[in-house]
Amino acid sequence: MSDTVSFGYEEVAPDEKTRRVGGVFSSVASRYDIMNDAMSGGMHRLWKDRFVRRVKPRAGEQILDMAGGTGDIAFRLARSGASVTVADINPQMLEVGVERAQKRGIDGLVWTEANAETLAFPDRFFDAYTIAFGIRNVTDIPKALREAHRVLRRGGRFFCLEFSTTLWPGFAEIYDTYSHKMVPKLGQLLAQDADSYRYLIESIRRFPDMPTFERMIGEAGFIQTSVEPMLGGLVAIHSGWKI
Repeated sequence: MSDTVSFGYEEVAPDEKTRRVGGVFSSVASRYDIMNDAMSGGMHRLWKDRFVRRVKPRAGEQILDMAGGTGDIAFRLARSGASVTVADINPQMLEVGVERAQKRGIDGLVWTEANAETLAFPDRFFDAYTIAFGIRNVTDIPKALREAHRVLRRGGRFFCLEFSTTLWPGFAEIYDTYSHKMVPKLGQLLAQDADSYRYLIESIRRFPDMPTFERMIGEAGFIQTSVEPMLGGLVAIHSGWKI
């Protein structure tokens, strides 16, 4: 990894990014799901439903949902009867997830504070690894991808849901204007935090495009990598297999 990494449009030291990203999510944790609805017009729910259908969780499987703090993906995975471990580097996000699970009467999930780059789980422990809207906030993405590969069993599958760059003519410009001008205002209105949401939009712009990220997944050791774009690539489902 280079001496600096991107934090939105800034270049900062790696440990500084980790600290500042932690501050962003500590700030927005209590309003994170409300803001997701406002920012996407509720479409994030449909994207997550589609994502979990692609994962195809099965009863008895061990699944790691990384950066899964508020539980949105884990709750969907758990309906299959799979054993789901929710991991997140941010304790405030996990607190929100645990509280949501209790209110919904969802039992059996394992909640753990963990850094995607240095997982404490043993080799070949999980059948599937999922991460939704979290990989772009990781300081060392290649290292996190290698860790995902390490903790998966042979035949295990990796699935990542993340924003990317839409290729639809016209729509890209409209979304760019909306995201840069309106999302920080929504952040201020709904979460009293424009700066954190400005960073979240900037982090999308700095994230690798679909072919580049697919190549990174392959370089981490996964095979049969694929990408499924939605809204022309505004959001994409990336996947790969471990053999």
